[in-house]
Amino acid sequence: MVTSEFQRARRPEHKEQRREAILAAARTLATRDGVREVNLGDIAAEVGVHKSALLRYFETREEIYLHLTAEGWADWTAALSIALAEAEPTPAAVAATITRTLVERPLFCDLLAHAPLNLERNVSLESVRAFKVASLSRVGEISELIGTALPALGKSGGRKAVAAIAAFAATFWQTSHPGEVLAQLYDELPELGHTVRDFAGRLEESTAAMLAGLASTVS
Repeated sequence: MVTSEFQRARRPEHKEQRREAILAAARTLATRDGVREVNLGDIAAEVGVHKSALLRYFETREEIYLHLTAEGWADWTAALSIALAEAEPTPAAVAATITRTLVERPLFCDLLAHAPLNLERNVSLESVRAFKVASLSRVGEISELIGTALPALGKSGGRKAVAAIAAFAATFWQTSHPGEVLAQLYDELPELGHTVRDFAGRLEESTAAMLAGLASTVS
């Protein structure tokens, strides 16, 4: 019944509802299990349709998650526009604010690593173009927000900061959420993994050091 409803969708608003249902299912599964663990069949099962029905709305699994990555950039930008306006103009305070907003967005942190590694590689030219235009627009906005929060940086320094922060978040999120075998090792030998698992601490410390270094270089 659900499959036939997906197949019969004709009106634009109905098609949009189907797309949102697919995105919601993909979002739920990736938040629970991690992006790398979710395939197209999993998403279809969560929605309650055959996976061929999903292909009427998205060309691949990667396109679904690329869309969610762009959504994540937009959501993070909106959060930073509020949070940074209230932060003290110091590298430590700005780093703490940035870290808090990223910790509150675990799926986005996970997607930051997967986007360049595989999500951008199995989609059409049109899809990757739309993603790049949208995400780079948000990068520009965040660059201005950081440059305003730390005037010594300016927009050019802010853009360098965004690139570094995204790299930190992507890397530290993956290493702080190890696979089953590595997690077992860390449980047995906590001394090997206690710092690796501290996502927020490592991100804030690295971001503060990077912002302070950029500010001193620019000024």
